[in-house]
Amino acid sequence: MKKLVFVINYFYPDLASTGQLMTELCEELADDFTITVIAAQPGYAGTGAETTRPLVPDYHGSIRVVRVPLPLVNKNSKASRAKYVALYFMRALRALQRERDVDLVYTISQPPVLGGLLGTIGKVLKRAKHVYNIQDFNPEQAEAAGYVKNQTVLRLAKTVDTVNCALADHVVVVGEDMRTTLRRRFGKRKAPMHSVINNWTNEKELVPLDKTHPVVQKFLKAHGLENKFIVMYSGNLGLYYDLENLIRLTKKFQSYPDVSFVFIGEGAKKAEMQEFVANHQLTNVLFLPYQPLEFIKYSLNAADVHLVVNQKGIKGVSVPSKIYGVMAAGKPAIGVLEAGSEAEKLLRVSRSGLVAEPKDYAAVEEAIAAMYHMDAEDRQAMGRAGRAYLDQHLTKEASIEKYRTLFGDLTREKHEAVAPGAKAKPS
Repeated sequence: MKKLVFVINYFYPDLASTGQLMTELCEELADDFTITVIAAQPGYAGTGAETTRPLVPDYHGSIRVVRVPLPLVNKNSKASRAKYVALYFMRALRALQRERDVDLVYTISQPPVLGGLLGTIGKVLKRAKHVYNIQDFNPEQAEAAGYVKNQTVLRLAKTVDTVNCALADHVVVVGEDMRTTLRRRFGKRKAPMHSVINNWTNEKELVPLDKTHPVVQKFLKAHGLENKFIVMYSGNLGLYYDLENLIRLTKKFQSYPDVSFVFIGEGAKKAEMQEFVANHQLTNVLFLPYQPLEFIKYSLNAADVHLVVNQKGIKGVSVPSKIYGVMAAGKPAIGVLEAGSEAEKLLRVSRSGLVAEPKDYAAVEEAIAAMYHMDAEDRQAMGRAGRAYLDQHLTKEASIEKYRTLFGDLTREKHEAVAPGAKAKPS
């Protein structure tokens, strides 16, 4: 079988959404290809421990996994992030150099820019094909969030990542609006070979459940959420969602005795959000850690409505993958999303939620109030419409099959490029 090497930072048992996606992708392709994964040691949700253990592979089923030892990262510290990213890059590259008989290197846009660079270097070193999956365009995302402001650094980073795209054998983006961004990067020049392959959720596992389901009921009771109208955000409480400002809206609903805001996850902005709640003595906000993967189908179904948000300026740069889980659970969403962005289009076309522009906090407040006052049957119908659209257009199987075909075509091209009777050079 052809050999694929995934250099992907997050992999099982990490709880990062990209880690879950990449784990499922590798699992589904394991019968078609020989797969090695080069990933950081687990620790996305703050549960990892610093280690200097050498690069010793283990296995996830038939998938060979090489864990890169890394220091713990403080996500509120740029210096700590920079150290983590630099060490990951060097150690992942060293692990990639050790691989033999590689047909295709698959990398994602994490760490920003350097994820693509790993693939560019790996393509040359291994004489392999390179597929570059852009989950987030950077430095555009960092610039939109104000995380990086130095224009020289931004221009250099964009130049490097554009070269990564140009040298890749195929670029995968996760939304039609991101295709536009890719083409814009190249201007009048021809954009590299690329395709849109949507992210997904496991819609056969994550299904709509009523609040009366015994496990959902147990979750509600355990957290004092019985008989509450629950507005939930489940995912990364990080830099690119404006959550540090959206949390202020919870104060507006303190007078609604049956409204509760539930934030599930971890991230760089969590402490700031918790500080606001504590300073204003709000009793209608609950913070919970990431839930176990096997329990997410119950926690998502505990909500009456979900928040799906992005920072202003993220249109065409990133797609919040949490939208697929919300649609699979058959719950309506309030999208804080720019008009024309991939997630906004999904909510609008499927008629499964209400949308407000990022930074328009009055409109977000109105949307929450509208969902609260909406007839329960109408609200539930919105959720069902989202699930129906997902079943028709956004299944896991459809996305996996696109990857299977892409990898098969590219690895076949690699071997057909070797002239009959010629011997391929070792990689």
